[in-house]
Amino acid sequence: MPRGLSPAVSLSVHLDAICSRNRYTRDPVPVIAELYATAGDRLDILAESVGTWVGYFDDEPVRILCAALRALPDVESWIAVGAARRAQTDHRTPEAHAGASWPLRRA
Repeated sequence: MPRGLSPAVSLSVHLDAICSRNRYTRDPVPVIAELYATAGDRLDILAESVGTWVGYFDDEPVRILCAALRALPDVESWIAVGAARRAQTDHRTPEAHAGASWPLRRA
């Protein structure tokens, strides 16, 4: 019988979706309020999810949101994890995906 996602993983996915859905915002205050409301007392999952999201996606188009999210408590170590994930080489055959439109990895 399928079990589905654990509540912690489901929450993390939801928090990531909030960040991604609002990535181009010019007003991060309501985004942060939504993140806190969604996380409830699971501030550990909030820090992990937001930190890895910032570390992976921090770039010019999302700079406003990322700057605000960096101020959340306990995200710094997770930002490093997200940046390390972004820096990993792709797990694919480059010739097979030469025309792919996803972002290039940072050096």
